[in-house]
Amino acid sequence: MNAWRDRLNQFSGKTRFVVCRLFVHLAGEEVAALLGVLNSTGRDAVDSEGDMNVLGEGLVEICQSLLQYDTYWQAAANEGDVFWEEGDAGDFVTELFTDSAQRYRSAPALDTPDNEPLTLPTTRHLVVMLTIAYEGEVPELETDLASMGALKAGLKAMINLHYQEKLRAVQVHFSPAQLGDELTDDQVLVAFPELIPL
Repeated sequence: MNAWRDRLNQFSGKTRFVVCRLFVHLAGEEVAALLGVLNSTGRDAVDSEGDMNVLGEGLVEICQSLLQYDTYWQAAANEGDVFWEEGDAGDFVTELFTDSAQRYRSAPALDTPDNEPLTLPTTRHLVVMLTIAYEGEVPELETDLASMGALKAGLKAMINLHYQEKLRAVQVHFSPAQLGDELTDDQVLVAFPELIPL
């Protein structure tokens, strides 16, 4: 029934919006280095006041970094939905934003001074949550991404969406949100129950 409705909406000229959220869990002593990339892109996003080009460039940098750290991937999960009304898609983006922000220590500290002494990270776990909205159809993102091959294809598809100028929203959350915070094994299980081992 949904496929029939989708085809009907396509024939009537309606725009197809997709909202999806991807979780990537990385583990290992080296994963804390990604916090620098994540916090830097977060600061750039805030400074740009939501400029979609800056958000897209940040998404590209994060996806490329995740692809480089694929040996540390432990688990993944994804969810999403298709909308034919932009307002409905926006409401779902807001819903996912609220949920992601409530995860364990997922709010970055964007106001820390650059000259603050570097503290050694204690976490061996990092969970990155990427939420995007885009126009059109991207099969690589509209499938189960809880396998190494599918996850790599999904991250590359996110990069391509920026260059194709099809992104309509980008949100990035990560836990823990700053160097020195710790995300334990138990906290990963409690805060991110949807994760599926890769």
